Amino acid sequence: MARTKLTTIDSLSFQEIGEDADLIPLMTPEDEDAMNKEDLPEVLPILPLRNTVLFPGVVIPITAGRDKSIKLINETNKGSKVIGVVSQKEEGKEEPGIGDINTIGTVAQILRVLKMPDGNTTVIIQGKKRFEVTEVITKDPYITATVQGVAEAKPAKDNEEFQAIIDSIKEMALEIIKVSPNIPSEAAFAIKNIESTSFLINFVSSNLNISVAEKQKLLEINNLKDRALETLRYMNVEIQKLSLRNDIQSKVESDISQQQREYFLQQQMKTIQEELGGNSNEAEIEEMRTRAKSKGWGKEVKEHFDKELTKLQRMNPQVAEFSIQRNYLDLLLDLPWNEFSKDKFDLKRARTILDRDHHGLDEVKKRIVEYLAVLKLRNDMKSPILCLYGPPGVGKTSLGKSIAEALGRKYVRMSLGGLRDEAEIRGHRKTYIGAMPGRIIKSLKKAGTSNPVFVLDEIDKLSVGSQGDPSSAMLEVLDPEQNHAFYDNFLELGYDLSKVMFIATSNSLSTIQPALRDRMEIIKVSGYTIEEKVEIAKKHLLPKQLKEHGLDKSHLKIGKKQLEKIVEGYTRESGVRSLEKQVAKMVRHAAMKIAMEEDYKVKVTNEMIIDVLGAPKMERDKYENNDVAGVVTGLAWTRVGGDILFIESILSKGKGQLSMTGNLGKVMKESATIALEYIKSNADMLGIDPNVFEKYNVHVHVPEGATPKDGPSAGITMLTSLVSLFTQRKVKKSIAMTGEITLRGKVLPVGGIKEKILAAKRARIKEILLCEDNKRDIDEINPEYLKGLTFHYVKDMSDVLDLALTKEKVKNAKKL
Repeated sequence: MARTKLTTIDSLSFQEIGEDADLIPLMTPEDEDAMNKEDLPEVLPILPLRNTVLFPGVVIPITAGRDKSIKLINETNKGSKVIGVVSQKEEGKEEPGIGDINTIGTVAQILRVLKMPDGNTTVIIQGKKRFEVTEVITKDPYITATVQGVAEAKPAKDNEEFQAIIDSIKEMALEIIKVSPNIPSEAAFAIKNIESTSFLINFVSSNLNISVAEKQKLLEINNLKDRALETLRYMNVEIQKLSLRNDIQSKVESDISQQQREYFLQQQMKTIQEELGGNSNEAEIEEMRTRAKSKGWGKEVKEHFDKELTKLQRMNPQVAEFSIQRNYLDLLLDLPWNEFSKDKFDLKRARTILDRDHHGLDEVKKRIVEYLAVLKLRNDMKSPILCLYGPPGVGKTSLGKSIAEALGRKYVRMSLGGLRDEAEIRGHRKTYIGAMPGRIIKSLKKAGTSNPVFVLDEIDKLSVGSQGDPSSAMLEVLDPEQNHAFYDNFLELGYDLSKVMFIATSNSLSTIQPALRDRMEIIKVSGYTIEEKVEIAKKHLLPKQLKEHGLDKSHLKIGKKQLEKIVEGYTRESGVRSLEKQVAKMVRHAAMKIAMEEDYKVKVTNEMIIDVLGAPKMERDKYENNDVAGVVTGLAWTRVGGDILFIESILSKGKGQLSMTGNLGKVMKESATIALEYIKSNADMLGIDPNVFEKYNVHVHVPEGATPKDGPSAGITMLTSLVSLFTQRKVKKSIAMTGEITLRGKVLPVGGIKEKILAAKRARIKEILLCEDNKRDIDEINPEYLKGLTFHYVKDMSDVLDLALTKEKVKNAKKL
């Protein structure tokens, strides 16, 4: 039996009513006879109850919240105060129709209507007699229906069997009240004083701790004796449940002290689990032992697992180490020991996938196909450790996902940017509370195989903190000779990482620890040319953005010339991230026009680009004209790709001092000093009066002073600028240069050639001067990207000056 509750029509919650509320009237047989003789109205308003069933004679409080229910109660309360109450078939139905309610219900008399402080309406009703809905008349504003009474078959007064059932119901009800802590003892007084047998059955049925559907079945039983027997059966089940609960509590009540409180709670939970057939600690340990049989680990790991499992069995479940030990064993079972995915050796398919996802990057694709070819022939090759090195936005990280698809392996990515705790790599020791394995082991657990493609993103951005040096911890991970037995502090066992294909990504090699860099095969991923960016935008970026914005290719078309205008006018980068943002703006503009049902041009024009993206923000780099002596165009490498820079020199009256500005680094300043000293020592050969150096100061400036600049590659540019200044000879049009110089005038090779060539093409430069040793770098570039460029390969500065300077002097040349 359940304590009398406040039943809610419109929600599944219950609220306790006050203990002094008189909601259990003691109905006499005379009251029952008078109630049964009352005439039943032909038409009744029907009130659906969500989570209870009203029985004849029983008084219950209900809370109404639905508009229909409140309207029904308010209108009926002003009139006959008689309503028909039925229960819903499904408690969660918010707006029940006639098909969602039961047809057998109870006529109810509204005794009192109360407005509660929370705004709800509370109604106290008393059941009268049962009825059956015969026909629905209206559905709005609430349900009304014609009804007919349902006869109830009662046993004779001298029926001894029925009287024995009633006595049993009373005795069992008193027993339930006695052993249940939730039912007030005052309920026993009410039970003893009920004289009407049918009301006793109805009152007990109403308060049984059973479901609404079961109560409805009791209400629908016409024979009072059968209803009494069914009620007695439910009471018997309830008292068994109460006895069982009390038995469970009694098992853990002996010798309890304050220090044993935690142990008591654990034992109670264990007893409940066993009674319900759940998992106890012993069952969990047995389950682990069963799972271990299917693992493919070696003898050493198996012996270690059995030892650790035995240790768990001896542990007290209340100690903190118990959960750590259980987590440790779960990790051993979850790791994919000797579980490998099958590699796909279809090299043509692999190349197709790489070409589909990435435009260009021929060197990287070639290396992956080479790896697949060797793996196909040997089938036991250790996975290489590749490092994709290049500027941001060129597709280094996404390339790892394409490689995983080409190989048919799982893909795992781990970001190392800002990582400063060595435990993130090696894990914590089990002696610490909250210990966990490192991210390498956790990632393999998540992947489910021991040979995934594992991308180590931003390996150049590992930090050093107070918790150790993570980059040093990575040495064991990325060493092919050591990682077959990688040691994680939490795992305490060697785990084979030799089949994992590690792919690191980096924007700069200078910040990678030399020992770590030595363990990786560096593959340079250069920036894209304008032509490559246009193709990438056409094949990848535009379709991707159309899909993400809910459009298709019929809604927006951008031609090659328009894409080239976006590339040149609104982006300056080696990658394509900024380009993708600009393409996204164009797509969003089209989406807005479509959503607002406005006209727009599907085929993008140059004018439309300016309207949407604004005026071009990245005008093409322009080389300075050759009408001023001492201004030369150089080529530079930056982290985001190539760029052009200008070297400006000027003379002023003085004593031969050299000064430099433009946020220059130490190496660049040394290049300027070397260039000036070379000119001084070879003044006669260059046709310069040596006395000039004592009469004039030289100032060298590199514009864009906010940008730091350093490196030796501007050496020949500085020397050409100074010779042009001292001789007042013009520099050829559309020419740029890069190279290091020595005091002897030799030209040395420099790096970043591809990026510098791309910068030169953006600036519409036609001739480029390079060291002869840099010819091999030019040979590696696709000839298609070199169209329109003429390369001059030089060995010493005399070659540079012959090619870069004209015999003609600038207008208004200074007389030195």
